[in-house]
Amino acid sequence: MVAACGENWAPQCRHQGIGPGTTLFALTRFDRYLARLIIVPLFASLVIAAMLLLLDRMLRLFDFVMTEGGPVSVVWRMLGNLLPEYLSLGIPIGVMMGILMAFRKLSLSSELDALRAVGISYNRLLRVPFLFAIFFALVNFGIVGFLQPVSRYAYENLQFELRSGALGASVKVGEFASLGKGMTLRVEESKNQGADLRGLFVRAQDTDGQSVAVTAAQGTFLSTDDPDVILLRLKNGTLVHTPKEGGVPRVLSFQQHDLPVNLPAISNFRKRGEGNLEKTLPELAATIFGSEATPEARRDASATFNRRLVQCLVMFVLPFLSVALGVPPKRSTSALGVFISLIALVTFHKLTEYGERMGSLGRIDPVLAQWVPFLGFIALSLWLYRILAYVPGGQPIGALDRWFGKISAALSGLLARLVRRQSWRDDALSAG
Repeated sequence: MVAACGENWAPQCRHQGIGPGTTLFALTRFDRYLARLIIVPLFASLVIAAMLLLLDRMLRLFDFVMTEGGPVSVVWRMLGNLLPEYLSLGIPIGVMMGILMAFRKLSLSSELDALRAVGISYNRLLRVPFLFAIFFALVNFGIVGFLQPVSRYAYENLQFELRSGALGASVKVGEFASLGKGMTLRVEESKNQGADLRGLFVRAQDTDGQSVAVTAAQGTFLSTDDPDVILLRLKNGTLVHTPKEGGVPRVLSFQQHDLPVNLPAISNFRKRGEGNLEKTLPELAATIFGSEATPEARRDASATFNRRLVQCLVMFVLPFLSVALGVPPKRSTSALGVFISLIALVTFHKLTEYGERMGSLGRIDPVLAQWVPFLGFIALSLWLYRILAYVPGGQPIGALDRWFGKISAALSGLLARLVRRQSWRDDALSAG
């Protein structure tokens, strides 16, 4: 497709739809080809980044849920509520990597040189990357502005219910567990996901001093019409009833005995919006410009509000940075640009995160803490893009690539000498 535009390019390229006579929003055959190059690494990087972040949290959530004695299924619900928070970082990484890998492929296959040779500028090539940037900027705006605060509240709600036992926390085998007021339970063995309990010991004591101690071979929990009461059905056991002080204990053997268990009262979870992380963008704006909020509350809301705006606007800078670092220097296949782009984006993310924290504490201005790094990121991206697009023979990372090439060559030579020396020693020892 590109080779057909190499000679007498004007009529043929207009026929392909990539000449200067095309309209601004018309998607040509080459635009669709570039979109296919972008979309595969974009979604692959997005999924990989989100999964890596979730895996880091998954181990801690499993440990937390097991410690609290809750069901394992709640881990997946908590991870689902954390997904929007991780997508706010995964989406920029995915967009940047998708554009970067597409232009890197065009450059290594010499298709980019052919396009440049027939007069297609880098500004024209940015049309499709900016369409992706606009779309995912809107998606990211919906996530960080509205979805992430709601999912954060749902995550905190699950943690509260897990600690309070509202999720049906299980009794740990081999440990004494408290069931309501004055009741203690110990289970030796659990089968069928807790439906069949073996080797039970139960002790219950009333407020008037009476107590009951029960041992049973089997047991199970049953629901009742009262949501605050469950039934512990015991089979094949012995019951010892001790009346008030001075009374004679009574021993009873039974085949089946039902013991009611009063569930502890569970308080309702708080309303959403206690922290800025649980407030949507309109709610943060109402706090900043409202007359009822304290200066500290306005400062905290301003730090969070500005960081979320920056997280959305950075999407429009990524095409410049990705194209500048995606095109390797001439006669080079180095992937140094991929490495530098990831470092730049993660560093910018950490700077804004640190700026939000310091702005909330009042140590720096919450507005400057976000927009100064953002302007610096814009300046760096545009400077690298200008070198590539407007400087003849410009190579944004050419010097770094040569420097790293020399370092890698020196390390390779040192490693080869060490291997040869070790091989010579082994030969000498075997000959001796």
